[in-house]
Amino acid sequence: MSISSQGEIVEAARAVTDETLQQDDNATSPGIKRGGMTLLALAFGTFCIGTTEFASMGIIQLFSHTLEVDLPTATHAITAYAIGVVVGAPLLTLVAAQLNRRTLLLMLIGVFVLGNLLSAAATNFPLFVVARFISGLPQGAYFGAGAVVASHMLGAGRSGQAFAIVMTGLTIATIVGSPLATFLGQTMGWRETYLGMCALGLVSLASLWVFLPKSAALGGASILHEVSGLRKARVWLMMAVAALGINSIFAVYTFIAPLVTDLIRFPPSVIPIALALFGTGMTVGNLAGGRLADQYSDRGIVLGYGCTLAILVVLALWGANPIILFVAFFGVGAAMMAAIPTIQVKLTGLAPESATLMGAMNLASLNIANALGAWAGGLTIGAGFGLLSTAWAGFALTAIGLALFAAITTRRT
Repeated sequence: MSISSQGEIVEAARAVTDETLQQDDNATSPGIKRGGMTLLALAFGTFCIGTTEFASMGIIQLFSHTLEVDLPTATHAITAYAIGVVVGAPLLTLVAAQLNRRTLLLMLIGVFVLGNLLSAAATNFPLFVVARFISGLPQGAYFGAGAVVASHMLGAGRSGQAFAIVMTGLTIATIVGSPLATFLGQTMGWRETYLGMCALGLVSLASLWVFLPKSAALGGASILHEVSGLRKARVWLMMAVAALGINSIFAVYTFIAPLVTDLIRFPPSVIPIALALFGTGMTVGNLAGGRLADQYSDRGIVLGYGCTLAILVVLALWGANPIILFVAFFGVGAAMMAAIPTIQVKLTGLAPESATLMGAMNLASLNIANALGAWAGGLTIGAGFGLLSTAWAGFALTAIGLALFAAITTRRT
């Protein structure tokens, strides 16, 4: 994790209000430091989760070769991970609704370790797909529970920044974790990449055990209380806006490796650099999006989606130019990530009684976007339209997502 990003998290932790501190019996200077370490532990967990998710895209050519499948078929493993998130987000959140958030987070990291161990051990592609599905199960519930803990630490009125802090680990994973995991796969083998994920997961488990507070304020709720938010039509519409709109990140990111090696003919050693550049854009967009979400109602989504559409057009038309390709990697990551905290704030505002579930469903929506992006990009490549056609696939779905959001906003007004 970079020093600058750690500073962002610790700075946010130190901004905990006096009112929040007074609610904690340990509201002393060590308590403030412990709050910062709690946020770091949460972000490190999302760093691990993000690394395993995005690393699969960086080593897709490696495992597809070993498991003897072509590139479009290999994307099914990425889709399986996304489906695991979609299934696990509501399922695990509701099954464990009555658990304290601390206990839930520890259990979820345990499932993460198991899924990556099975991925490393898979002897054929169907088993690998199942292992990736299991690896995806804890992601949505982890983000939901983690956002609740971060909001508890930061206080009222900062839910956008709280979610952005939790997401920071994921975006840093795209700068540091995924490129390093890709490099590990290229030098030692893709199975070693997933074994490395197991090791990171164990470190995360230890840090959460030490730094997560044992507080009754983080207790669970009844299943009926959590599920009540899903009865609201606007919640489902906002999830559709996320699933359709955010897909363009994955329509591009999934195919970074072949775009670098097959389109512009750069050596495989450049792939980690491209991944890191994309991740840097995601981190910048995420931190900016957290502030936008707390200050404005709709601006994060409108600006994020609108700018992404413009960048995708440039990528589709002139992406064969290496400079334009790499600038577009940064731009797509930054523009699209700026919208995600606003989506979270809107979901929580629509169903405040189901805060954990709303965080989980946001991640479920993003992984539907993951599946859509990988599927749509693989479809256009398989049809013979070329690697840059993935940008048009992302453009079409993101445009539909923005149009749906405009319709919802107009109807609300």
